[in-house]
Amino acid sequence: MSEAGKFSIFVVEDDEWYRELIAYNLELNPDYEISKFENATDCLKELHKQPNAITLDYRLPDMEGDEVLKKIKDYNPDIEVIIISEQDNIETAVELLKLGAYDYITKTSDIRDRLLNVVNHIRKNASLKSTISRLEQEVSQKYDFSKSIIGNSPAIKKVFNMIGKAVNTNITVTITGETGTGKELVAKAIHFNSKRQKQPFVPVNMAAIPSELIESELFGHEKGAFTGANMQRVGKFEEAHKGTLFLDEIGEMDITFQAKLLRVLQEKEIIRIGSNKIVKTDSRIIVATNRNLIEEVKKGNFREDLYYRLFGLPIELPPLRERGNDIILLAKHFLDNFCKDNEMEPFTLSPAAHKKLLSYKYPGNIRELKSVIELAAVMTNETEIDEDIITFSTHDALPDVLSEELSLKEYNHRIINLYLKKYDNNVKLVAEKLDIGQSTIYRMLKEMRE
Repeated sequence: MSEAGKFSIFVVEDDEWYRELIAYNLELNPDYEISKFENATDCLKELHKQPNAITLDYRLPDMEGDEVLKKIKDYNPDIEVIIISEQDNIETAVELLKLGAYDYITKTSDIRDRLLNVVNHIRKNASLKSTISRLEQEVSQKYDFSKSIIGNSPAIKKVFNMIGKAVNTNITVTITGETGTGKELVAKAIHFNSKRQKQPFVPVNMAAIPSELIESELFGHEKGAFTGANMQRVGKFEEAHKGTLFLDEIGEMDITFQAKLLRVLQEKEIIRIGSNKIVKTDSRIIVATNRNLIEEVKKGNFREDLYYRLFGLPIELPPLRERGNDIILLAKHFLDNFCKDNEMEPFTLSPAAHKKLLSYKYPGNIRELKSVIELAAVMTNETEIDEDIITFSTHDALPDVLSEELSLKEYNHRIINLYLKKYDNNVKLVAEKLDIGQSTIYRMLKEMRE
């Protein structure tokens, strides 16, 4: 094995003078570790050392270059091979590149510069591959649902069982549950444990998209398709090609768009706005909602045919109040993470704190528990968090919005913000609660940003 941090290169060349020349030029870089071989047999015996790259003379006394190349690639396809030859033969070069050679270099006067450039590219690519591999491993570990979804209650074990069934197929999954129960976390756990894990996971919050922009957001548009379309835009379906498209708050989707979505799901193809070109799509669909879609169908707010198309495998997330001692497990998890992220000394929870945490109903579910625990960690002056430090918000009471002298517009903006915060940015629900149009809310949000 090469030294830590070294980039290992085998130089295989039967001409001693040329072998030393290549090795000398490569050894000028102190990060390169060079091993020299005068024949293919000796090189192949040392492949267990896993070199990063091999410079290979095409004509060796014991074996032809194409045969050696095949043996190297059969042993480890990640080892990059640079063929070095006296012959400038295009057909031979093309054939070797098809067999997996990284490059084909002829023995000319500029071989030094070209060789160093090629090796440098290989090293950069190796570093990139290593980074990608590490990130993929981190993502896989992060979304190992047996570790990322905390709990051992009977209710959450049922969820684990359903996730296990979901990861082995491409069946559409419908995740239901109250706000804050972790629907997107479950969707990610399914995606990153499925065969599509190396492809994109694309989340879309349907409640946050104005009805007039839904089609452009999901299907994309061509340049000039409408006023303001200054460039082509790829929609979320195309972004999620070969991966997973997560449609959160699907119950908030405008009913006039639902027929278009149904067609896309049936035909597996989309047409960008302003185009006649059909674009095939292959994405796994996961949807989530905190609404009862059957009731929405009865009310005429959701298409029955779309409901049955989406239903697939149902996963119902239990509210936190029904998960018993999972509350304590989650509280400790959030507390440990918060202390680690903020470089704080670890805290413990007192028995009285346990009792108080278990007695609360958590209308905001896991999201609320996380906020409560993090606030307690900030407020305590002890190494143990006691019950008096744990504070629950009163969800039914809004702050006194009339406590300051503001303009009517400012009061309106403040009320909109309070309701959006209370109802988890669900624009449709806020519009219903305030008895105003969704467009009014979007207009006020735009005014606040300007």
